[in-house]
Amino acid sequence: MSRLQQQYKKEILPALQKELGQKNPMAVPKIEKITINMGLGSALGDKKILQSALEEMSLIAGQKPITCIARKSVASFKLREGNAIGCKVTLRKEKMYEFLDRLVNIAIPRIRDFRGLNEKSFDGRGNYNMGLTEQIVFPEIDFEKVTRVRGMDIAITTTAQNNDDAKKLLAMFNFPFKDKDNG
Repeated sequence: MSRLQQQYKKEILPALQKELGQKNPMAVPKIEKITINMGLGSALGDKKILQSALEEMSLIAGQKPITCIARKSVASFKLREGNAIGCKVTLRKEKMYEFLDRLVNIAIPRIRDFRGLNEKSFDGRGNYNMGLTEQIVFPEIDFEKVTRVRGMDIAITTTAQNNDDAKKLLAMFNFPFKDKDNG
C-alpha cells in the first residue's frame, strides 16, 4: 500500500467524514481513477513521435498506455479514419495513489511560473481536470532524451457528488489551489 493511500485511510477519511458530517465512512468522497491523455496531432506525419510519447507516458504513469485512433476522417486536419492521434492511460488503486503523490509533491512544484491550480476546473459532478504544458516536470523523464516538449491532460475522477466536496477532498491531498485574494 502506498504512502498516500495509507494517509487517506488513516487521516483524510476520518477528517473528511467529520467535516462533511457523514455517518457512513463509505459515503465519504474518494478518488476513483486518474486518466492521463496526450493528444498527438503531429504524429500523423512521423511515427517516431507517437513511439516516444508512448514511452514517456509509460514512464510517467508506471503503466503501458493505449493508442487512441481517429474515428472519423477530417480533411481540414489531414486526418484519416484509423490514424493514431494520441495515447491515454487510466490509473486506479495503488498506481493511482503513487502517481498522485508524484504529481502533487514533485511535478506541480517544478512547473515554471506556477501560481496555483484553478478552482474553476471542476466539472460540476466532483471531477477535476487540469493540463500540463510540459512532460519534463516529471522526474522520470530524462531531459537529454526528450525530442519534443509535449503537454498532457489529467482528469481526476472522484465519487464526490458536487464540486465543493471534491475540492475539500483534493485540498486534503495537498493540491495547491490558487488563493482567492491573489488570484
